[in-house]
Amino acid sequence: MPRRALPGAEMAAGAHEALDRFLDHCTSARGLSPHTVRGYSADLSRYLEWADRQSVDPLRPTHRELRRYLAELDQAGYSRRTVARRLASLRAFLRHLLETGVTTSDPSSVILTPRVSRSLPSVVRPDDLRALLDAPDPATPVGSRDRAVLELLYATGMRVSELSSLDPGSLDLGSGTLTVLGKGGRERVLPVHPLAVKRIRAYLGDARPALLRPGRSERLFLSSRGNDFTPDAVRRMLKQRLAEAGLPSDITPHTLRHTYATHLLEGGADLRSVQELLGHVALSTTQIYTHVSTRRLQDVHRRAHPRG
Repeated sequence: MPRRALPGAEMAAGAHEALDRFLDHCTSARGLSPHTVRGYSADLSRYLEWADRQSVDPLRPTHRELRRYLAELDQAGYSRRTVARRLASLRAFLRHLLETGVTTSDPSSVILTPRVSRSLPSVVRPDDLRALLDAPDPATPVGSRDRAVLELLYATGMRVSELSSLDPGSLDLGSGTLTVLGKGGRERVLPVHPLAVKRIRAYLGDARPALLRPGRSERLFLSSRGNDFTPDAVRRMLKQRLAEAGLPSDITPHTLRHTYATHLLEGGADLRSVQELLGHVALSTTQIYTHVSTRRLQDVHRRAHPRG
């Protein structure tokens, strides 16, 4: 006769099933990116491990138990940013449990998020940007692809996950636009700079047909073996091109997104337009770039003004 599972084991099993349903909901119903879903999974798996060790019901914690969980993270030396992210993941999970009738209350709603100082996004200097964009050799299929990818990241400010999911049908090179499917399944149309259009045309002309393999990926950008050019592969490519150009290795695809937004604002674009182009839901997310532009204006003022 099989041994009956202990109440603690039953509780843990039920919690993991609830977590799986939540992650499925994030993917299918909310359309969140794989990167976001993996982040939720990692954060919440650690929470479930903590709850199991502390004999806490992970689906129905009290606000005191949640405070204890956050206090232990703080005592373990985690940064405020990490603690705030873990709390945000937990809030999303507990809110889902409440909305689906698994629980009748959300104790995380009365817990304040730790204050996190927002660091200003870094921006690539113009000379460094030109060196990076011109680093790949356009005479090779991979070099032509990389030129198009890097130019497109800077020309549109799109997320690397959005770029990797592009299909050839996403492009309208005649009008110089492309259609992007962003977070939450929200679609937006982006203008593409003529230089980026030129490099994409060059890639589509000879390079992409050379990379294409029957029965493999149909995405716009392909790996050297004809598979999807994934976000991780784009990041690895960028590191390689940075090394070739003799540039710092801490520049990321998101740094190019920051650079795009900052350059738009410095060129006179209004904040609402930049918000729409970046695909931000909240204007407050875009406002961080105004601090970058303001800081640069202050630097110019100090250097140029007689009383600076």
